[in-house]
Amino acid sequence: MKKELKIPRIKDGTVIDHITAGQALKVLRILGIPEGTKSIVSVAMYVKSKKMGKKDIVKVENRELDPEEVNKIALIAPKATINIIRDYKVAKKFRVHVPDEIVGIVRCPNPNCISNSEEPIESRFVVVRRDPLVIKCYYCERKPDNIADNII
Repeated sequence: MKKELKIPRIKDGTVIDHITAGQALKVLRILGIPEGTKSIVSVAMYVKSKKMGKKDIVKVENRELDPEEVNKIALIAPKATINIIRDYKVAKKFRVHVPDEIVGIVRCPNPNCISNSEEPIESRFVVVRRDPLVIKCYYCERKPDNIADNII
């Protein structure tokens, strides 16, 4: 008989599914977890997936994501789906979307870029390719090697 460990359902909160395998801890960092939460947080990494082969899943009780958090998650997990749970049921479900232009949420890796100067110029990136995701700085055209490490 095969035994499986199941993650319990949550009454209210958010389930982030179809996270790129190995990226769940970065999602937790974007959400400021575990520092700021007293709620139940469940993380499953490298779970079998028919669509993706392997995936990660994050469940956060008593929390709904704001649009900026969703935009940041899209950069490290462009195929993720967000499920808003209310009273144990999926009240809303949507797929994250990487916009054509990313403003103010990624730092340019070029220390000489104008977006890193003392002048308050918001960072701005253009999507070059979506799969795999490649972005370049609007100002200096530098492409970050690791987008997750440059999320503000």
